[in-house]
This record gives sequence, C-alpha cells and structure tokens, in this order.
Amino acid sequence: MAQSFEFGGQRFEIAGEAALYWRAQEALLVSDLHLEKASAFALIGQMLPPYDSVSTLEEIATLCRTYRPARIISLGDNFHDDDGEQRLAEDAAALLVDLACNTEWIWITGNHDRAVSGIWGGKAFDEVTLSGITLRHEALRGDPNPEISGHFHPKFRQVLRGRMVKRRCFVKTPRKMIMPAFGALTGGLDVQDAAIWKACDLTDGEGVEALVATQNSYARFALNNAGARAK
Repeated sequence: MAQSFEFGGQRFEIAGEAALYWRAQEALLVSDLHLEKASAFALIGQMLPPYDSVSTLEEIATLCRTYRPARIISLGDNFHDDDGEQRLAEDAAALLVDLACNTEWIWITGNHDRAVSGIWGGKAFDEVTLSGITLRHEALRGDPNPEISGHFHPKFRQVLRGRMVKRRCFVKTPRKMIMPAFGALTGGLDVQDAAIWKACDLTDGEGVEALVATQNSYARFALNNAGARAK
C-alpha cells in the first residue's frame, strides 16, 4: 500500500487524487461532490458543460472497481444546492442508484445541501463516528478527537523545479484531516489560506502537512505560515 498513511490510529490509502480508502472499514471516503453545480448555474443564466454529475460519479465508479468498498461515505456538499438531489439528470441518477445498490452509501450533510435525503439511495447523517474518528463536513474547533472533514477544497500551489504545481491536496495534522473536493466542477482554496489554518485548530507542538497524490504514491509537504517544504 504505497499510498497509505496513519491517522487516528487507523491506516488510510489515498485513492486517485481526492479520495481515501479506509481498509479496516472497507470504506471509500469522498467529499464535496457538488453534484448538479452546472444545472444550478444554468438556472441563473451562467452556462457550464452539463456533464459534471456524470463525470464525478463515473470517477467514483472507477475507484469502486479498484477498491471494491463495502461502503461509500460522502462528507457533505454532496449536491451544489438543496434542490440538486431532485434535479439530478436521468443518466447521473442511474449511476448513483447503481453505486448505492452495491454499497452502503452514507451522505453527510453539508452547508450546501442540508436537505439531502437519499432519494437515489443511501442514508443521510449530520456526522458519523467510526473507530473513534468523526466524519463531518466542516472541521469543529475544540474537538480533541480525530476528525476527517471537507468543506475548504484545499489546493497545494508551489514552484517546484521551476514549474508552478497546482494540485488538490489533503491537509493533515495529528487530529484533523481536511479532504480535497472530489467534484468535477469544484474550485479550490490555497492550502496556506487563513481559513484552513484556523480549521486546523493547532495546539502546541502540532504541525500541518499537505499530502499530494502522485502517480504511484503521494508527496508530503510540511506547511507553515511562510510556505511549504518537501518531506
């Protein structure tokens, strides 16, 4: 498991660029799918290619063929708005139904989709705790327990060997793990942004790392307010 690491006393594997596979729980973790973002923008007259939901769900299906998870846990902002679940197009809905029929699909509610109910399959929760690790949408400051969340869409940007690298990344501290956005049309927040650092809720002696998926493994970068350095 070249892409595995320890967090909260458990082993996780970076799956693709923006998912985690938790082997002990047979769980694939994704975050911030923002399904039906294109159709939400179309409603206000801003036209985007209407294929984001299918593309996102096909990528999940590809990971499922590799990892064969028993459950899929989606950590909030699953749909771009509260009406997105009902607006899901037929082809995307068919993909989602198939995925939810073959796994235990868990929706964690997010700030964009408080009303998600699982009409295409799955069950919705505000948060879930497994093996002592809490899975929620947005990091909760002051919680001393291990936590995996999303919400901030972290991206790593740095000049390496004369080239600007811009990649989705995981933000990891001893107690907090913030996942990148998985959705096809999601943007990102620079990993050095003050909002991400605030969410990390650091105590004395705790450090912050960015984990960036590579072709066969992942790169670790120690972060500080001045920038990042490779580890």
